[in-house]
Amino acid sequence: MALALLKLVVPTSSLYTSTRIPSQSCASSQSAASIDHGRALRTVRCISLNQTCDQTIVRRTANYKPPIWDYDSLQSLNSKYVGDIYVKGAEKLKEEVKRMLAEVVDPLGGLEMIDDLQRLGVFYHFEDEIKRVLDNIRNDDKWNNEDLHSTALQFRLLRQHYNIPQEVFNTFRDKFGNFKKSLCEDTKGLLSLYEASYLLMEDESILEEARDFTAKHLKEWLKKESIDPNLGMLVSHALELPLHWATPRMEARWFIDAYERRLDMNAKFLEFAKLDFNILQAIHQEDLKHASRWWESTGWGEKLPFVRDRVVENYLWSLGEAFEPKFQNFRSMETRINILATCVDDVYDAYGTLDELQLFTNAIDRWDVNAAEQFPDYMKICFLGLFNTINEMAYVTLKEHGVHILPYLKNKWRDLCQCYMKEARWSHSGYMPTLEEYLDHAWTSSSIPTLLTHAYFLSTNAITNEELECIEKCDDIIKWSSMVARLADDLGTSWEEVKRGDIPKSIQIYMHETGVSAEDAKEHINYLISEAWKKINEARVVDSSINGTFVEIVTNMARVSQFMYQHGDGHGHDIGGKNKERVTLLLIEPIPLK
Repeated sequence: MALALLKLVVPTSSLYTSTRIPSQSCASSQSAASIDHGRALRTVRCISLNQTCDQTIVRRTANYKPPIWDYDSLQSLNSKYVGDIYVKGAEKLKEEVKRMLAEVVDPLGGLEMIDDLQRLGVFYHFEDEIKRVLDNIRNDDKWNNEDLHSTALQFRLLRQHYNIPQEVFNTFRDKFGNFKKSLCEDTKGLLSLYEASYLLMEDESILEEARDFTAKHLKEWLKKESIDPNLGMLVSHALELPLHWATPRMEARWFIDAYERRLDMNAKFLEFAKLDFNILQAIHQEDLKHASRWWESTGWGEKLPFVRDRVVENYLWSLGEAFEPKFQNFRSMETRINILATCVDDVYDAYGTLDELQLFTNAIDRWDVNAAEQFPDYMKICFLGLFNTINEMAYVTLKEHGVHILPYLKNKWRDLCQCYMKEARWSHSGYMPTLEEYLDHAWTSSSIPTLLTHAYFLSTNAITNEELECIEKCDDIIKWSSMVARLADDLGTSWEEVKRGDIPKSIQIYMHETGVSAEDAKEHINYLISEAWKKINEARVVDSSINGTFVEIVTNMARVSQFMYQHGDGHGHDIGGKNKERVTLLLIEPIPLK
């Protein structure tokens, strides 16, 4: 995604190539282009009509590797889990699960069923039933203050939707306000409290203490010689990434395997989860094939060889935002927007000269197709591809829903490109922003506000003026989801980007300002991510004009950003093959059924 900030800095010899343009009439001729995949040897058309050109143009390239999955491999994807036989089998299992939910009497049993269905990735089939159970528990207003697991699970599931007070945990604290030491013997309860604590909001000191307390004692428990291996697996997984921050689709794939090992697992739940995962995987494969054909039709892989050819990675973002079958068109169009944003980012970040980028920024600002006449050829292709795709999306929305969304889309692309241009000037002048200045700017240059604006229009048929105002002003949940994405990107990519000439990111700026080590700087950035999540959590439960579906998409954007950069640059460089492994589990290999 277009999450790497653009920079045009003093070149390093291995990543730059100078191209000398011979003297000629700029108005009448243009040199032929030459591309060496990792290093650009491309001449550009000069803008002045009254001067001859005799200049050397220096271009950076990021030396991105070819895609792991090429066009042919994506088009060859297929699954047997299509057709009536599997759909009817899944419907039968679905009805059996519905019946179990309808028969729930024990509150704890109902909570644990809902938790399992959410983690198994099949919750979307039972939204009404889950809401009924949770509403009944909430209205009953009774808390099992003697059982930590029950209280924490109830808090977590209700806090996903309602502003439940943190004081429900007071009964588990001693007279000094600390969590009781006796809780250390209850590992299941500690794990539930740990997961619940990640739904904290600002100034919730009880949950803050709970998070630190449980993390400390869970890590100590893992060091013991004899522990329950299944519980140990859950604890290790949670400490790596808490459930509330996890991408639902990847969490489902992991949890299905973990759930199967449980002695108390529900066989019908497991069978349904496996079959549903495989049916959805077949749909997602068709999504990918469609995205691949669209990318191939643009010709950008050949015409713009300096950009990241990352169809699968861009699809993972839209899949992470909304995986359900009803969002298939959403994923199709959002993947295109992701690809466009990635390519525009690479124009600014890895190839365009400062003068070219200013021309591009001005054209985006005016949304002026005639301005492309001044561009070099590579930039014409990029601009016209973006211009046509966004205009077409606006046209379809106007035709089908009677709402003119083009001004909102143009504004977000303008904001994004102006941010890119500002960073290009920072780089060109060698300017080092303060961390505050960087963050105030970089959440927008993450491209997430732009992508989420498109996501809003793609995910709703009932556009309201109140929601449009929230989208235009970047409501808090959009801002802080964007901030999580920016900081996660910095953690995963900044060192490699600085090596190839990018401006310093949040980690390097913080090191420069404070003199701390790289590890301490990373710890601070992780702290900032936690603080941003507090604001997301608060925005989720306050009264808002934004519909619940879009709130979930925005939250998932923060989650998928952490997923993509959890093990390095999962969008641009598959370091260690982690992306290939995860994509294979999610999109290529079905789960074996007995």
